[in-house]
Amino acid sequence: MVTKQEVLEEFDVQELAENNNIDLPEEKLESGSKGELIKLAGQLRDRRNELNQMASERASKRDDLNAMTREKVDEAQKHREQRDEMNAAVQEHKQQRNELNAKANELFDEVDEMKSDLELDDGKDIDELKEEIEQLEFRQQTEVLSTEDERELIEKIENKRDELRQKKDKVEESGDLEELIEEAEEVRSEASQHHQKVTELADDAQEHHNQMIEAYREADDIRDKADEMHELFVEAQEAADRHHEDFVRVQKRLRELDKKEERQRKDSRAEEREAAKEEAEEIYQKFKEGETLETEDLMKLQKAGLL
Repeated sequence: MVTKQEVLEEFDVQELAENNNIDLPEEKLESGSKGELIKLAGQLRDRRNELNQMASERASKRDDLNAMTREKVDEAQKHREQRDEMNAAVQEHKQQRNELNAKANELFDEVDEMKSDLELDDGKDIDELKEEIEQLEFRQQTEVLSTEDERELIEKIENKRDELRQKKDKVEESGDLEELIEEAEEVRSEASQHHQKVTELADDAQEHHNQMIEAYREADDIRDKADEMHELFVEAQEAADRHHEDFVRVQKRLRELDKKEERQRKDSRAEEREAAKEEAEEIYQKFKEGETLETEDLMKLQKAGLL
């Protein structure tokens, strides 16, 4: 079984360093200053982008491995189909071989029956008689024999020749025997050819079977690596998603702070306007009572719309 470390090393994949991840403590989110939160948001965004890039690279390698797995499975399937085709051909040739052998056996049985009827099975057959005659003649030509031994040898040769002539005469009288023997041998030869095809096809089928098994084994190995690469992808993607969620939380908190500051500014401006209005009314009252106003007081009355 392939391990995570083996996949990291084989495919030169950068390991996810946990110490480079950015934490978001709840205390900092709730009570951190705006400046601190802006800095933290930037860190979260940058780390999220790094992790997304890492996840993308791992996903790409995973997809490549899955494609390789499919190729190996397709290769194995082709070997399976070729094996099955050859096994089917083996069965066809076996059937033809068996049928031909059965036919040849029937023909040879007819030959034996015909020979028995012609008494050709008695004693030695024609080929054996020819060989014995040749051996006796060779002995006559090469050995130094006494007159008595040579006479016996010549007599034996003549007897063999007579026996051979009788066998040949019977074969000639048999008519269809030689043709039957030839036909039986041809059928047997054709059966042997089918047997040879059975052997060749069976060997080829076994080779495709072996290649199929090997391709499936390689597909399993590659699939294991793809599965491990998928786990690495999930690891990086989940870390990227967590950083993105924290980034969004910080951005939301910053918007809340912006709204709070805006409310404070509005409240402050309203308080300033109210104070200015009250002061202007006091100045205006003094003006109505006949007091002399300074230029600054006149400007405050004008600003408040009382002049």
